[in-house]
Amino acid sequence: MGTSETSTVQDGDLVTRLEEEGEIAADYLEEFLDIADLDGDIDIDVEHGRAAVEIVAEDVADDSLRRLVGKDGEVLDALQELTRLAVQTKTGERSRLMLDIAGYRAERRTALVEVARVAIERVKADGTPVTLDPMNPFERKVVHDAVAEAGLVSDSEGVEPERRVVIHPA
Repeated sequence: MGTSETSTVQDGDLVTRLEEEGEIAADYLEEFLDIADLDGDIDIDVEHGRAAVEIVAEDVADDSLRRLVGKDGEVLDALQELTRLAVQTKTGERSRLMLDIAGYRAERRTALVEVARVAIERVKADGTPVTLDPMNPFERKVVHDAVAEAGLVSDSEGVEPERRVVIHPA
């Protein structure tokens, strides 16, 4: 087998493993929704090298799932960690699964990219670092990706829950 064939097989194995993680997570979340007496459909995907699971409302007008997001996504973060633990219990391996509920993370990602864009422009204009407000790991990752895409450098400073992204000139 050549290098590219080996890589393709490894990529296929990874996708299969991530799909399995998504299925385990979906089973766990379906039970959770039943216990909480909430209606929702579960979508499973593989994005950016990790399983991605989203709970979406069956009825667009139904906003009851928003309770599972909580203030600033705190409930969503906790449910994501519980879901990752459920996956780890079944697979024996740590999961990097990403959970979204009612499009909260997708909306937050869009807003964070805009925050990053404004900060990037300030860094480019002034040539001095910009420190952003504290963010959770998901939010910092979105900002780090946007900064890297713009050709600048960023790092995280501080201790949770006050950990912040600092954007530096290239």
